[in-house]
Amino acid sequence: MATKPPTTYWDYIRVEDLLNLQGGLDKDETTLEDEELVFITVHQVFELWFKLVRHDMLAARDLFVLPKVSEQDLSRVVARLRRITTIFKIGAHHFELVETIGTREYLAFRNKLMPASGFQSAQMRQIEVLFGLNDDERVALGSPGSHIAALKNADGSPSSALKRLRETQADGPSLRDAVRSWLERTPIDGVRHGDSGASKISEDFLDDFLASQRNEVDKARKRAREVAPESDHKRIDNLYDREIASTEEFLRGTDVKDDPQRARARVAMLFIETYRELPLLAWPREVLASLIEVEQAFLIYRQRHARMVERVIGRRVGTGGSSGVDYLDKTAIEYRIFRDLWTIRTLLLRNEAAPSLKGAAFYSFSAGD
Repeated sequence: MATKPPTTYWDYIRVEDLLNLQGGLDKDETTLEDEELVFITVHQVFELWFKLVRHDMLAARDLFVLPKVSEQDLSRVVARLRRITTIFKIGAHHFELVETIGTREYLAFRNKLMPASGFQSAQMRQIEVLFGLNDDERVALGSPGSHIAALKNADGSPSSALKRLRETQADGPSLRDAVRSWLERTPIDGVRHGDSGASKISEDFLDDFLASQRNEVDKARKRAREVAPESDHKRIDNLYDREIASTEEFLRGTDVKDDPQRARARVAMLFIETYRELPLLAWPREVLASLIEVEQAFLIYRQRHARMVERVIGRRVGTGGSSGVDYLDKTAIEYRIFRDLWTIRTLLLRNEAAPSLKGAAFYSFSAGD
């Protein structure tokens, strides 16, 4: 039997294969324009980063849907989310490389791309689906369903990219739905969801929290009125009244009556953030912080993309027929996944104002199971 040759770096990483992928449509680097190699290479790197993002998002999603998510599982989730955040931060910096291409140098090969565009990145669409972006939340490139049409072959048949996106859509749940499922099971004041009296305990917690919140708002209202002219008191009262009313509406879930899981998840998020110092809430609070961080990094990545495009080509129509920078800006503003988690930041109280718990001992290490 022949002896297996020793492993080499270039074989393991497949360096030669990688270096032969930058030839463009003609598969020949000698036919490329001066700056075209930079453009191709950077975008190939983006696609590799996207692959790793998908890998880690799936791993995190799959941990959240376990029947019981342990402390160790949550630490793994946090590690995955933090790596995704790092990837988006690095990706945002990669746009600096594209910005080294001058406008006229880019225009020298831009027509080669038409009608292709970054809108045809199936992996970006997969990441959006994995995050939890629904079709009715999308900014349309043209007509509804344009993100699907863009991934079809010229003859209208499904491309391999579209097939991958379809597989991702069928392989639920999304990260957002998995997180909500996990949050729904979070014990509130020492009582697990589904246990006898759980609904009453949850309502009692909300009643106590809302009473504390009203007290804090009234203190702020009083301070505002003291320094404002009397003619401004009515406006101030309206602002603070709206704050009280919107907080109760959000936490009672009156705007999501058809989605009790989402309403329960809001209460769980509020509970975790309010009592984040309790030992058994240490990893759950890190999960919530990591979700905020990863979405923030994704938003900044999108915004950085838009600014790079505007810097290089201005506000001309995109190669794929989009409105260009305007379309990118809309996605950076409107594509929000964890809206409820961001909203909770508006509602939190200072530690001294938070209502006391009856079941605080449940969240000590000795009481956990």
